[in-house]
Amino acid sequence: MSITKSIPFNLFVAKFPLIDLPLTLTNESSRHFSQQNDPFPGPMIHQFILPYDGEEFDDQVTEYLPCLQIPGTAGFKALIYWKAGLLQYGYHLVTFTDKGEFIDKRGIAGTKLNGDALALSVATIDEDWVIHIVGGVSSATEINYDPSNSQSFQLELLPTGEIINVNPTPEAETD
Repeated sequence: MSITKSIPFNLFVAKFPLIDLPLTLTNESSRHFSQQNDPFPGPMIHQFILPYDGEEFDDQVTEYLPCLQIPGTAGFKALIYWKAGLLQYGYHLVTFTDKGEFIDKRGIAGTKLNGDALALSVATIDEDWVIHIVGGVSSATEINYDPSNSQSFQLELLPTGEIINVNPTPEAETD
């Protein structure tokens, strides 16, 4: 029988640097994070990420990288990591209590190839913890992207650590 040692939550959180907001997460941002932050050791992935990931993990093709910690939280930690797998990669916002108990998780930006369809989204996080996401789908073989196919929505990080959908204010109609 093997005994698995528990990693202290504060060591996991220490992998995520505090970064000033506002901040925009794009495909190119992952390069910056990979140069600045060390990857997670396997035991951290198994203890703090996989139980809440909801997808099968293949350590041969899946990589997790700590990106940042959202500043100004009290009573919880808001952490963003990057996950890369086969034909998809993206940023995930996960929240935990200060004791390391899971609160919530959402994918907030990334790229996914599904057959001939390429889905791409970017996220901007404001100082007030509103996350503006713009995304669209185009053909993977097309060079030009049609911006009329884009959609936008918002999430908000609440003071409880919960992540909620925010209905955008309808634009004023013009006659």
